[in-house]
Amino acid sequence: MASIDVVIPVLNEEQALPGCIAQLREFLGKSLAEHQWRIVVADNGSTDGTLDIAKAAAHAHFDQVGYVHLDVRGRGRALRKAWLESEADVVSYMDVDLSTGLDAFPTMVNGIVNDGYHVAFGSRLAKGARIKRSPKRELISRAYNMIIQGMMQTGFKDAQCGFKALSRGAAQVLVPAILNNHWFFDTELLVIGEKRGFRMLEVPVSWNEDSDTRVKIISTVTEDLKGLARLRFRGIPEIVPPASL
Repeated sequence: MASIDVVIPVLNEEQALPGCIAQLREFLGKSLAEHQWRIVVADNGSTDGTLDIAKAAAHAHFDQVGYVHLDVRGRGRALRKAWLESEADVVSYMDVDLSTGLDAFPTMVNGIVNDGYHVAFGSRLAKGARIKRSPKRELISRAYNMIIQGMMQTGFKDAQCGFKALSRGAAQVLVPAILNNHWFFDTELLVIGEKRGFRMLEVPVSWNEDSDTRVKIISTVTEDLKGLARLRFRGIPEIVPPASL
């Protein structure tokens, strides 16, 4: 039996969070019954009732739900804190809107626990993925991932799907090497992981676009391009994959 932390990074998500927690508790209870799992709400700078909801859920389901809080915003920053403070065998995260189909999550967990992968991640661009999103978002996503492959000579197909899992050992090595604390965190994790020989599992997922997305496309693309330039010209950190979980 392995222990698994499922982190939900949130910023002003008082409307979406209760349903997310309820749906996840039901799914994980059925699909990962052989493991010990916990949902961790990682609140980064919310100014609405998000933190109160997280605290109430943790109080009501203390064995299944926890939370961490940061006053400063940044999805990468929230994941950094939750993952590095975790004592679980596997650390993971998914977006609060649950746009990515949960049926792929056990495959990712089993890839790490049973097959020895260091990193497992959902992919909307891998063969077998089923996605529903606007042509604009589809074009931007494919163009961005082509830029990554061209600049960094990487083999993975989708860097930014909000659906990732790492062994605890991999997280303890990889996360401190990541400099970005925002949206580029995901890309930086995968680029460093692949370039430094971490065993990577890309899992095709089903995905439905959330019309209420908080991603600001122009500023996010600008941040990502700056991050890629930094990795390309300043180099990849010299780290070594862990021998085990």
